[in-house]
Amino acid sequence: MAAPSPAVRKLEDALITRLRACATFRDLLSAHGHAVRLCLSRSSYVATQIVHLCNAHGRAAHAARVFAQVPDPNLHLYNAMIKAYAQNHLHRDAVEVYVRMLRCLPPPWGGGGFSGGDRFTYPFLLKACGGLAAVELGNQVHAHVVRSGCEAHDIVQNSLIEMYTRCGDLSLARRVFDGMRNKDAVSWNTLISAHARLGQMRKARALFDSMSDKTVVSWTALVSGYTAVGDFAGAIEVFRLMQMEGFEPDDVSIVAVLPACAQLGSLELGRWLYAYCDKRGMLRKAYICNALMEMYAKCGCIDQALQLFHGMPDKDVISWSTAIGGLAAHGRAREAVRLFEAMDREGKVRPNGVTFVGLLSACSHAGLLDDGLRYFDSMKDAYGVEPVVEHYGCLVDLLGRSGRIRRALDTVRGMPVPADAKIWGSLLSACRSHGDVDTAVVAAEQLVELEPGDVGNLVMLANVYAAARRWGDVARTRKEIRSRSTRKTPGCSMIEVDNVVREFVAGEDLGPELGGLAAVLDILASQLAAHDEEFVDSDWWVDANVFASD
Repeated sequence: MAAPSPAVRKLEDALITRLRACATFRDLLSAHGHAVRLCLSRSSYVATQIVHLCNAHGRAAHAARVFAQVPDPNLHLYNAMIKAYAQNHLHRDAVEVYVRMLRCLPPPWGGGGFSGGDRFTYPFLLKACGGLAAVELGNQVHAHVVRSGCEAHDIVQNSLIEMYTRCGDLSLARRVFDGMRNKDAVSWNTLISAHARLGQMRKARALFDSMSDKTVVSWTALVSGYTAVGDFAGAIEVFRLMQMEGFEPDDVSIVAVLPACAQLGSLELGRWLYAYCDKRGMLRKAYICNALMEMYAKCGCIDQALQLFHGMPDKDVISWSTAIGGLAAHGRAREAVRLFEAMDREGKVRPNGVTFVGLLSACSHAGLLDDGLRYFDSMKDAYGVEPVVEHYGCLVDLLGRSGRIRRALDTVRGMPVPADAKIWGSLLSACRSHGDVDTAVVAAEQLVELEPGDVGNLVMLANVYAAARRWGDVARTRKEIRSRSTRKTPGCSMIEVDNVVREFVAGEDLGPELGGLAAVLDILASQLAAHDEEFVDSDWWVDANVFASD
């Protein structure tokens, strides 16, 4: 293609200056129209700048129209279009543009050389391969990277690691990592995050410990990984080590550790995080407030959670759902219903499935049968929310608590999705409360089938039989419990003292480090036993009088 004349080049430069001054997409459309009038829209130079700006405004469709108007795109325009598609999650389109580039661009320096991309092409093309989780396609692109001579660039190697981790092939990612001469923080963090994301915390920790120049991203990846696999104590431990090493938590690391505080009831650390966020102006961010609200609610401090909620300038659906669910969990069901109604009246945010789980749970705990049924029926029709197993579980619990056992059973049998153990367990509990032995047998049989290793279901069934004085069935059920030779999962509790969370498990040896705690517990237990004996004697006396009067 012939180079543009000096006059055309001058017009292009002037138009590029105008394009760079565009603050809004409307400004960009005006400048694009000017380019069309000047017959410059077919220029790769001008089109590349327009595509970049379209990408910045999230307008990949308009970028595609601009790209289509250029008869012979150059490498820079191809790169811009691949980047626009990849960053807007249109991964297949990005790959298709690359295939077209391979077919249309002439080989560099003439002859039969490889007409692949450059170091600006492959990071975004590899991002598209990772987004598609297409490891075979990624392998082919990797081969093109080698043929084009771009493998030595750090950004390309890091993109290869990221692509392989997104495709779930950590062995190939590690091979690229081990072959790098200059491993930067991005290289280490990408691999650490990948292991943590897949729950491989030993490998993630080993990599982390061997990393010489750690960053806050490295620490956050580890905290997030421990939280994701349920090792909440490990998450808090790493978070404290990060602070001891002099790294200041950012918003991502705070959001990563707050669920661990919530699960362990680590209220002191949670309060410190709130003060830290308040001091640094982070409470203006909705996702920070949402995480803090959840922590306060799960730690039993619903009033602090509500104070945060009411102080938020911009509430999203997560904010409303967290507040409604927190109120429901704390037995303040009518407040939860009123909050939902306020959300509905305000009309700025539409409820989602999580919102309705909290709302229906509140109706269930408060015995608001008519309200709960009405909200359940309105989910799909009025709000476009398709009920899933969690919503049906709340409905069954609502019906069961209200004594509508038969209707609850019909609901379970008519669900569009199979009922899980929680739903059958809820129904079994309702049967026990209301003395419906026949339905209890049905629920227990389903529970035993779904959870064959949990003898607690058989224990509950035995209690139902005992309440109905069906002693033969009680004996048969207890015999089955003994024949299974399984142990029930021991109960546990946790307490936080001096910012350290200690877990106590039933039957656990307390050890000498707890001093005389066991002796104190024995004294309390003996006093409670003596207190219980007084009640047993008085109860027996009342029962004796009742039988005597008969």
